[in-house]
Amino acid sequence: MVFTASRKNLDNFQCFFLKFNSRILCFKKYHYLFFHKCVSFLTQSSIFIALNCFFLLYFSFLLYDIGEDFNVLLSSFFITFTVYSFDKLSNIKEDLISLPERAEFIYRYRKIISGAIIASYILAFFLSILTNPYALLTVHFPLFIGLVYSIKLLNIRFKDITGIKNIVVALSWAVVGTSFPLAISFQDVDKIIYVFYYIFIKFFINTTLFDIRDIKGDSMNGVITIPVFLGLKKSKNLLLILNSTFIPWLMFSHLQGFFQEYIFILIFSILYGYWYIWHFCGEGREIGESLDLLVDGEFIIIVFLVSIRYFIWI
Repeated sequence: MVFTASRKNLDNFQCFFLKFNSRILCFKKYHYLFFHKCVSFLTQSSIFIALNCFFLLYFSFLLYDIGEDFNVLLSSFFITFTVYSFDKLSNIKEDLISLPERAEFIYRYRKIISGAIIASYILAFFLSILTNPYALLTVHFPLFIGLVYSIKLLNIRFKDITGIKNIVVALSWAVVGTSFPLAISFQDVDKIIYVFYYIFIKFFINTTLFDIRDIKGDSMNGVITIPVFLGLKKSKNLLLILNSTFIPWLMFSHLQGFFQEYIFILIFSILYGYWYIWHFCGEGREIGESLDLLVDGEFIIIVFLVSIRYFIWI
């Protein structure tokens, strides 16, 4: 009798445990799918890359030791959204091979995206006017570069020329990140050069890593990017060398008394750069949305660390 009751209780407990475990798995699966859809929407719609520009500019204000201007920060967000959304609309053919999910998203919502591009540009325009004429001039530089980069002139696009694409994109980010804060307060020329070099090299590495993800589609469409031209191993070595130039850059800037307050954040940025170069340049590695999150989102992570440091210091 006792044995029978115990066996029945054990069976009831196992049944309860299995149901509970099943619910936990369903809960995890549901939240994973929800998270995946959110990430996909943010990256495919260019909102995430625009957020990264917002935080890049915020960090640039910190490096310059200038109080941030919210109009300038929002203007950088909207102009980045405009440029990258326009580029995705013009790049559907290549993305069908390398990033079919993104290409399908862009094609399906192309009318909404086109409207969002116009609205975003208008907002960037008026927010920069509220600052000063210099900010208005600066906000149009990445737009001009984006148009030249994406549109065929004399049957040639800058993005189809080996290496030029990476230089042009990195230059656009460097000009925005370096120049926008100067609309609020001009700085020492040496400091400007240091900030420009940091952002330019960061985004040259960034664009080359995205070319590594798109290497299959670029090859099939006859686009000779740096990874297609050099191969994966030599491309990785090039990026590691470029990231290593930040070591003397940090030493010389420190000797000049620049960025003292953010020395450990910049060291993290250098080490983080080594990590994602090694990670995403691995042989046979399938690169998906993690590249967008971990590389495009680098300055979101950096500003988050700055915030933690601030609160700990307080």
